[in-house]
Amino acid sequence: MTNWPAPFIEKRDPSRGINAVITIPGSKSVTNRALILAAISQTPSTIRRPLSSRDTDLMVKALRSLGCQIDEVKSEDGFDYVVTPKKLMGPAQIDVGNAGTVMRFLPPIAAFATGLIHFDGDARSHERPLAPVIAALEKLGVSIEHGNKHRLPLTINGAGKVKGGVVEIDASTSSQFVSALLLMAPATELGITIKNIGDSLPSQPHINMTISMLRLFGATVEVNSDSTGKSKGSWRVLPGKLTGQDLIVEPDLSNAAPFMAAAMVCGGTVVIRDWPKQSTQPGDQLREIFTRMGADIKFTQVGLSISSGSNSSNSPLNLISGIDIDLHDVGELTPSIAAVAALASTPSTLRNIGHLRLHETDRLSALATEINRLGGEVIESATDLVIKPKPLSVDSSAAPYLFKTYEDHRMATAGAIIGLAVPGVIVENIETSKKTLPNFPELWSQMLGSAGSAN
Repeated sequence: MTNWPAPFIEKRDPSRGINAVITIPGSKSVTNRALILAAISQTPSTIRRPLSSRDTDLMVKALRSLGCQIDEVKSEDGFDYVVTPKKLMGPAQIDVGNAGTVMRFLPPIAAFATGLIHFDGDARSHERPLAPVIAALEKLGVSIEHGNKHRLPLTINGAGKVKGGVVEIDASTSSQFVSALLLMAPATELGITIKNIGDSLPSQPHINMTISMLRLFGATVEVNSDSTGKSKGSWRVLPGKLTGQDLIVEPDLSNAAPFMAAAMVCGGTVVIRDWPKQSTQPGDQLREIFTRMGADIKFTQVGLSISSGSNSSNSPLNLISGIDIDLHDVGELTPSIAAVAALASTPSTLRNIGHLRLHETDRLSALATEINRLGGEVIESATDLVIKPKPLSVDSSAAPYLFKTYEDHRMATAGAIIGLAVPGVIVENIETSKKTLPNFPELWSQMLGSAGSAN
């Protein structure tokens, strides 16, 4: 465990702040979905610019343990994955770590293997919800041993095939429950119709991403919207053979959040290279969100440019506005937005994010606790955070002061954002950022460059 002194930028003059171009590693969400679809296709796939992080490495290792051939091929951008589908076989032991995409997407795929496939992971993985996926698989005839706990650890007794059919699922705590069933559906004998019986559906953009990628590989997906016009009614995926693809993984736009925030906090400009003009990633909404909070954001020939919003001599911190926003569909952006809001000049309310209590940690409680320990005022309800900006500082009696991460990668980057404006912040276990950003401290230092001095 490495505790990391977060760099503090003493002078925040917009005219002489950050001036950096950052290349964000590939999207975890796209990489892991592409790996799954490539593994159940009929022909090989090439996945270019994939992310290599703890979550994606666990997915690769798991698919290889089931018999899928995944070769790493050097390229000008680093490496590509060449995925050659093979008959899936057990027995196998799969470590999911604390990766939601692995613990939820892989058990349905393991049902197409023959033999016993055992799943286990980090201690936190035993607490994260999995019951809707387990119940749906059992409804589809998949044999699962879970000690009647409907959580990890569990064992799939794969029969090599799944008939398919109609399943009802309560996806109110995670859109990954729906994506898990969508991804397996083309390989079933009858296809699958999924009906969400929950009263809500978080992270709708992630479902849209899954559907888009299924269609890219040749699947037929029908979406039936409810009366609100949102796709939380039902989905039908027809059975069919998928065709391998040659695809490029987009930069992980959610992981751009702390770097965008740095320009707002320190002044100057950060350019995120290769930001796509159109994307199904939830992180694409950062453009609108941070604009509302005072940033000047525009596309350039290189990528997306983020500036602090003014060339005056005022501190950028005085230029950050609070925001009242519903983050239900883009909850993963909450830690970075909360960190910026804690440094804003006006209050913020981050609404409808109760499902974040079931992520890598209880993110609402973690954010409130850590910002309040610095002297902030964050009030949490069951589903919301109200952030009233106050001067933040490290308690000099706490030696050393640790901004706790709770083994959550997005808490780690939130601590880095706050550390830009608050001297003395030490982020606990910065290595947890490797879950999706394998070289975060190096990228952070590269960005800051000549902007100021560290602790």
